[in-house]
Parts: sequence; C-alpha cells; structure tokens
Amino acid sequence: MRSQFRNRKEERDELDERVIDISRVAKVVKGGRRFAFRVMVVVGDNKGQVGLGLGKARGVPDAIRKAADKARKDMKSISLAGTTIPHPLLVKHGGAKVLMKPASPGTGVKAGGGVRAVVEAAGVRDILTKSLGSPNVVNVAYAALKGLRQMTSVEQEASHRGKDPETMKPFWERKRHGKG
Repeated sequence: MRSQFRNRKEERDELDERVIDISRVAKVVKGGRRFAFRVMVVVGDNKGQVGLGLGKARGVPDAIRKAADKARKDMKSISLAGTTIPHPLLVKHGGAKVLMKPASPGTGVKAGGGVRAVVEAAGVRDILTKSLGSPNVVNVAYAALKGLRQMTSVEQEASHRGKDPETMKPFWERKRHGKG
C-alpha cells in the first residue's frame, strides 16, 4: 500500500505543472459581493501527455490544487513528430483562434501566453504559433489544447489525403534525391 502511494507521489513530481491564469471573480449575494479566485492550470509530462484544468475557490492555493487535480484527470496523449508537431493546423475555441505550424529543430517555441504553457507542458520543443481572434487567455489555452489533440501522425494524415508519407514529412526530414 505504501509503495503505491510512493509511486503516485513520484509520478506527481515528474509532471510539469504551470499556472496559466489567476483571476478574481465575484458572486453577488444578498449582503453584497462574495469574491473567489478562478485559476487555470496546465499539467504535462513533457513527453506527449497534457491536460488542462480550471478550479475555483475562495483562496488561491485551494483553487490551484483543484485546477491541478482536474488537469491531471484530463491528461491525454498527443501526436508528436520528433520535437515538433506533424502538420499545420488552425483551431478555434469560442472567439479564440490559434494557428500552429511545425518548425525545424532548433527553432524553439515561438508562442505567447497560454499557448506557450500548453505546448511546452506537452513536450513540443519547436513550433510556430499565432493567436488570432479573441485574446481571452482561457479560450486561447483551450484552443491550443484542442489543436494538439486533433494532431494525427504523418502516416495517418498521408493515408487520409491519399499521398505518400514521405512527401508529407517536413522538408528537413525528407530524403534528398539520390543522397538519402
């Protein structure tokens, strides 16, 4: 029993947990306003698993704990192509739109705010992104997560489009004519 608890504790330590947004929200009641905090947390293992959670409580630490627990329950695997994503994608969530493009090794994460936190927690090391539409941090983060979960491997995308997987790979991974 103790070993299971220890394993769970070690697993929790390995995860990359980042607070994306903390905001104060108010509920109007008979005596006035009741304030609480809404926190958004992203949790990932930097190896292709990522989850997003939203927690609300009267105190910030309780809200962070709730959000982290929800994010852990929400963790799912995503498709990666080495250190980047397999193909470009434009994703919409609410009024927020996020454009994601694969990048060659060494480019780094070119992203801002919520998108950066989500892709780094997922384990993406090279990516180009642009946030379009609404600047709402919560919707932008959800759009980024939605996009990562919609990613398919190069082979699946090639079979879907009826093309050769070699032609679908990014240019830096393709074999040269006669030199490969």
